Amino acid sequence: MSWIKENPFVVTLGGITLVGAAGLLFAGSHFGSKYQATLEAYQADAEEVARGEQMALYPKQENLDAKKKAIADYRDAISKLQNNFGKYRPAELKNISSQEFTDHLRDADSKIRAAFADNGVHIPDAFFAGFATYRGTLARDNATGVLDYQLGAVTELFLALAKASPAELKNVYRPKLVEEDGGKFEAGGALYRSMPIEVTFRGSEKSVRAFLSALASSGSHYYVVRAFRADNDRLTGPGPADVKFEEAAPGSSNSPGDAFGGAFGAPEAAPGASPTADASRKLVQIAGGEQINIFLRIDILQFLPAKELPKS
Repeated sequence: MSWIKENPFVVTLGGITLVGAAGLLFAGSHFGSKYQATLEAYQADAEEVARGEQMALYPKQENLDAKKKAIADYRDAISKLQNNFGKYRPAELKNISSQEFTDHLRDADSKIRAAFADNGVHIPDAFFAGFATYRGTLARDNATGVLDYQLGAVTELFLALAKASPAELKNVYRPKLVEEDGGKFEAGGALYRSMPIEVTFRGSEKSVRAFLSALASSGSHYYVVRAFRADNDRLTGPGPADVKFEEAAPGSSNSPGDAFGGAFGAPEAAPGASPTADASRKLVQIAGGEQINIFLRIDILQFLPAKELPKS
């Protein structure tokens, strides 16, 4: 009889012990791996928290207070900006009758034409203040309010151009507003509405500067130049034909030095030299006196009602 058969209890106990030891070894290995993974995750989170504590906006009370103050200051700045543009924000644009708008348009056209005529500015026959569409037809009733506002801005614009005295107003193009075709303007989240108009004219550099300065200083309408193109009438520089000769005044020395305040130290005219011969030494080139063809796309901005800002 073998020892195993003679000692069944011992064998059974040993087997149970062996199985238990194997189970403990497996459990220890399994939970050890889980512990290691948990430890590594903890260490990674701890490192991330440590990095976060070094950031400017780590969520602690002093940073929260600073953030609230920054938001409040930003809200105040936006509110002040809205108030500053308040003078360009029209009151409610109420529609008027189509005939009343036509009367306003005719009056504006007459006023603008008279201003151009007084300043010697040639304009196209079909001008009609940029609203040629309504020369023989009435505007839609639902569009008259916004059209009347645009007409006021366009009138100011053209009166400023007339005062700047360009040589010629060559062309005007006013894209239709959506209401003119029966549509409805949707503001969405916009703070303003753009009403574009394109103007082409010919004039001196001085007239261009005067016109743009007048638009920039308007106290009732806000104009934004979206596109600008300038072409000089002349594509070449001044030549001999552009030289002017100054006639000498009686009793003058006719010297180039006198003509330029003695800046070049030129000698006096030789005795017996004719005024015409001496005057030929005074050459004045024409530069900057050319006419310029100007194209402008200008947006008339209608500022919409101010937005209610959140309190916090």
